[in-house]
Amino acid sequence: MKTEQNVRLANHHISVDCVVVGFDGEQLKVLLLKRTINENGQEYHDMKLPGSLIYEDEDLDAAAQRVLLEQAGIRRMPLVQFKAFGSRDRTKNVKDVKWLERAIKMKVERIVTIAYLSLVKISANNTTFKAAGNELCWMPVDAQIELAFDHNIIVNEALKQIRHFVDNDPIYLFHLLPHRFTALQLRTLFERIYGKQLDVRNFQKKLKQMNYVVPLDEYEKNVAHRAARYYRFDKVAYNKMRR
Repeated sequence: MKTEQNVRLANHHISVDCVVVGFDGEQLKVLLLKRTINENGQEYHDMKLPGSLIYEDEDLDAAAQRVLLEQAGIRRMPLVQFKAFGSRDRTKNVKDVKWLERAIKMKVERIVTIAYLSLVKISANNTTFKAAGNELCWMPVDAQIELAFDHNIIVNEALKQIRHFVDNDPIYLFHLLPHRFTALQLRTLFERIYGKQLDVRNFQKKLKQMNYVVPLDEYEKNVAHRAARYYRFDKVAYNKMRR
């Protein structure tokens, strides 16, 4: 953890923001940090991406890892730097500026942020995060809520980047799915990423063509509907197909 003296050595023109995206079987979600703003004796609450100004003595990648460790308790998460955001309107919201200036104890001007993306499986172990007094939550990427700064724009650009990843290498789908998954979960994930409903029959044909998606002799248990078969991702078969 940085001391207060080190905080004053922060670079107040460059920040990093981390877009951690997960899939819970039904929704594509982004990890958000709950923020409290005190203004004129009133308390406001909103949400933002985990992020921070970088320190003068750290690289961008190290800053992104520090953010996740300090703000979410996440250690050594795979991250991909995907875009820089430098609009002069990033700090046009007075509440955002005042909140940040109180947090870092220095005047805020124009800030360029470097965005990082990570795809994770949402499981019982990571449905909630809490670190250093921070409270985080998973929010659907298409939720109609206003985030701090330009973080709505950053989340939308992250979703475009995920589509680009999947278009070029479908293995990224399986970064989001559990070890065992149903055909419905896979189809739902496609629908959430691309923002459109897929025809069930056409999807079933596509699934049969994926020789790296292997059906198991295992089915859902204790469900009210007809038990669905489980599948798994075969990385060896996938790599052979890619070659």
